[in-house]
Amino acid sequence: MDFSLEKWQPSFAGSVTESANDARVARFLRDSFPYPYTRKNAEDFIAFAQGETERGEYYRAIVVGGKAVGGIAVTRGQDVCRRSGEIGYWLTPACWGKGIMTGAVRTACEEVFENTDIVRVYAEVFAPNAASCRVLEKNGFAKEGIKRKSVFKNGALYDSIVYARIKE
Repeated sequence: MDFSLEKWQPSFAGSVTESANDARVARFLRDSFPYPYTRKNAEDFIAFAQGETERGEYYRAIVVGGKAVGGIAVTRGQDVCRRSGEIGYWLTPACWGKGIMTGAVRTACEEVFENTDIVRVYAEVFAPNAASCRVLEKNGFAKEGIKRKSVFKNGALYDSIVYARIKE
């Protein structure tokens, strides 16, 4: 399925609200990603994401047919970790299993490595999220370790798996 990665625009507020407002999306994301997901959440996030350049970060909407159906970001580390970036992403369930996220992660990593001084992109995935692990592995991320019982979400403790890709 064809998609593009685009800078966040206020015009995406309606479609991102619709795409993100699904409990399956928030299930394996940090609590800072709300459910239910409201129009106000979308507008606040888009305003924040538009400040990416000043922070040296990367925020993109995943767009299909002119609608934001997901998001991807690489947030820069602080202090001695400033040359590392944490990648995070989500996609509306109607678009799962179509290769979109694999392509989005590939494109995001290429753009971050080409346009910033970040040399390490990493992700911390909830262990039960096998689909996210596969996306990272298809993109050359190496499994670095397991953090046992490191995540508490919706009343349950999960292990998390750390993956990383190094700029070549």
